[in-house]
Amino acid sequence: MKSSRGLIILAGGILTILALGAAALLAFVAAPLLGFELAGGRVNAMAEPLVALRNNDSAPAEQPAAPALQGGLESVSLEDLYEELSPGVVSIQIRTNRQGLIGAGQGSGFIISEDGYIVTNHHVVANADIVTVIAHDGTQMRAEVVGMDPDSDLAVVKVEELPENTHPIPLGDSDAVRPGQWVVAIGNPFGLASSMTLGIVSATGRTIPSGATPYSIPQAIQTDAAINPGNSGGPLVNLRGEVIGVNAQIRTDSGIAANAGVGFAIPSNIVSRVVPVLIEEGSFEWAWLGVSGQDVTLSMAEALGLEVQRGAYIVSVVEGGPAARAGLRGGEALTFDSGFQEAVHGDVIIEANGEPIESFDEIVTIVANSSPGDTLDLVVLRDGERLEISV
Repeated sequence: MKSSRGLIILAGGILTILALGAAALLAFVAAPLLGFELAGGRVNAMAEPLVALRNNDSAPAEQPAAPALQGGLESVSLEDLYEELSPGVVSIQIRTNRQGLIGAGQGSGFIISEDGYIVTNHHVVANADIVTVIAHDGTQMRAEVVGMDPDSDLAVVKVEELPENTHPIPLGDSDAVRPGQWVVAIGNPFGLASSMTLGIVSATGRTIPSGATPYSIPQAIQTDAAINPGNSGGPLVNLRGEVIGVNAQIRTDSGIAANAGVGFAIPSNIVSRVVPVLIEEGSFEWAWLGVSGQDVTLSMAEALGLEVQRGAYIVSVVEGGPAARAGLRGGEALTFDSGFQEAVHGDVIIEANGEPIESFDEIVTIVANSSPGDTLDLVVLRDGERLEISV
């Protein structure tokens, strides 16, 4: 099963450290946040892109056009990019009062509409009694939490009126992001307002834990742009000035809450799907499969007699969940001659809706892109037999 010896640290809010353990819950395959280790999760109903919201009073205004910045780093003025982006980034401070125990936290956010809607992380504002938004010029405003989705670690807050010198930042297409592209992260690390760091996209398609639930967030973007506590909720931006992700987590092996060159952002295409629903309804419902799993290892392929080392292996099935009702089966632990133990004899998913499945993360992504009530047609291998199962 997937495991990680490092730590995932939520880069903002009241700092939380998550020890990444075996990926048993990976198979919950929820669609939202594909978890780094906590796989699985619920998948939400597809929502219209943020730029194409329904026309009603609660929906944010049309997104502005991105600044005409493109090409490589040599063709972009980072000074101009900072000047363009910083008015759209805010600092978020929270206060909590739990039975007389006073707490505080901080994070970042970015403006998505002229109506005062601001995107941040769920873990930044989840326990807040008072939310204060601070614009780049120091203007302080009280904010209301209008919607939260713990499964995707996204939240939306709203202020009554934005300062005149602020503006929204447009969303980009995270599916178009490629490793090696230059990006900047803007936020408030350690409370240092409007800080910008530069880096590249280190990888795409990562699965990270939501932090608050056993579900995972798929298609996360990994970057080496410096992200530190306080950056949570701030934007990861391409050189065209488009938000391609929401900075959420950092990974470290030391346990120290500081950047180690491995940060993760929730992809903008999840933002464009979830945020409109949060604004209109306050919450988001994801689809879920109800399994935990992992990639097929060489030892598993040998034990199961598989000709090819590919597919999504089901470690366990949640009782009463969609997968259990459809008849999918989990595995059992087997100790090999080497002394190592792995789960075997579970179903191996090799196709979903007619498409070949190479890894467990692919199933997580498919579920995340589904809606509650959809049917998933699977082809699985069980004890050498090929079975067709609809979930």
